[in-house]
Amino acid sequence: MDDKLLPPGLYLGDCMDYMKQFPDKYFDLAVVDPPYGSGNETGNNVAKFAGGPLWSAVRQVQAPDSSASIRVRDGTGTIQGGVCRTGGTWAERYGKKIVAWDVAPGKEYFDELFRVSRNQIIWGGNYFNLPPTRCFLVWKKLTISESFTMAMCEYAWTSFDGNAKLFECAPQGNAQEQRYHPTQKPVRLYSWILDRYAKPGMRILDTHAGSASSLVACHRAGLDCWGFEIDPVYYEKSKRRLEKECAQVTMMDVIKQADNAQITMTDVMKESV
Repeated sequence: MDDKLLPPGLYLGDCMDYMKQFPDKYFDLAVVDPPYGSGNETGNNVAKFAGGPLWSAVRQVQAPDSSASIRVRDGTGTIQGGVCRTGGTWAERYGKKIVAWDVAPGKEYFDELFRVSRNQIIWGGNYFNLPPTRCFLVWKKLTISESFTMAMCEYAWTSFDGNAKLFECAPQGNAQEQRYHPTQKPVRLYSWILDRYAKPGMRILDTHAGSASSLVACHRAGLDCWGFEIDPVYYEKSKRRLEKECAQVTMMDVIKQADNAQITMTDVMKESV
């Protein structure tokens, strides 16, 4: 690896600034989950699909767990303790999940993403103007009923030429997997993706690291991963999560140690003959 390039890890900042530092096709696989655009006033945004001017008209908010003001077409409201008090079903249920970075990326993001990576898996691909693909992924969220406000499944666009695939997993992964981010995906989902679309030695990119689930999965798989997160609150939480994960001895570490021990013993036997 070029010493001038950033080493694998989780970084705070705008992914557009970071991607410009890498040469063409540097990453073998980009697994990304960009915002769908609940902060956009127009264009490809959640409002087009979720409905409601209140949802689409948000102008400015801060990260959860802080107080901030928002302006909407039909009035003003405040976020207190991370919960929007403006009123209305969408605001009450989901206002705490609208943050300043939740703006759908434009064409320049996708141009840069496709420049720096050989293959891509893009969650929420149905919200963006991407080429047709027959190898799309569907994550079916177990425990989510039709009457619940959360989507029962999510769609990922991929650049691969293969058959569509379905993965079933509860949104939180398991009882031990703490939730760090409003759009957090379980580590099991990323591990499933890496098992099928990544190979040893590949470089993995996540432009919107969020809860760092992708980096945790890469660490467990022994893959180098670069993750970028623009929100400092989520970055700090994810950084602590990743540090805790990396401090644990994984099965991959045990296998590597066993392999090294076997090589050492073999060398000793040869020398003794």
